Amino acid sequence: MCGRHLHHNVEIRIDPPRLSMRITMPSSEIGLSPNLPISHHHGLPMDMMRRIRRIPEFKGVVFWDITPLLRDGRVFCRCILTLAESFSEQDVKVVAANEARGFIIGAPIAHRLSAGFVPIRKRGKLPPSVRSLSYMKEYESDVIEIKDDSIDKGDTVLLVDDLLATGGTIKANADLVQGLGGVIIGMGFFIELGYLNPRANLRDYSCIHSLLDIRSTDEFCIEASNQTDSCQRIG
Repeated sequence: MCGRHLHHNVEIRIDPPRLSMRITMPSSEIGLSPNLPISHHHGLPMDMMRRIRRIPEFKGVVFWDITPLLRDGRVFCRCILTLAESFSEQDVKVVAANEARGFIIGAPIAHRLSAGFVPIRKRGKLPPSVRSLSYMKEYESDVIEIKDDSIDKGDTVLLVDDLLATGGTIKANADLVQGLGGVIIGMGFFIELGYLNPRANLRDYSCIHSLLDIRSTDEFCIEASNQTDSCQRIG
């Protein structure tokens, strides 16, 4: 069982010499998940934002490009360790992730948690037999598929992706997994677009962790979130 009931105040200290880098951002506008281990997450939101590009118009939406973050091995590793540790007390049997950037995040988290990894792919990419589902994304419709034998009834499943936008994709992932009898015990993301209010579409899934919460489409405008989800061990 998970619930949103822990409130924290977080202080982040910025080393003055580093303020001369590409961006400037007051420390009070950095989003952080306070329940994450300080050994990994200290200064992580700032490091992430220095490596995320804002593209104003890509397929009609503001696009947050994480490829520079993935290129930085040190920061990428910290993101994986921090997100994985958020669910270290859960009995995660399987990590499932959506094509394609979700694979980049999901596989190393599954390795870190000693769990299996299940890919959720676009239509026609998996051999039979598969379970299919059609859903709406932010700017288009899509069809995703999962292997019929990839999830056993009662398997505890963690869903991960790089970005939580409207919540449509991760909700579709959850529907596929639950259709095979899997039990969703959590959802994890590198970035959450708080300005789209995605959690309104995920009310049935309270155990949700994001490393960075972006609250506005304005460039590098990030606000601190003092509310986080608390997860208790299942299984």
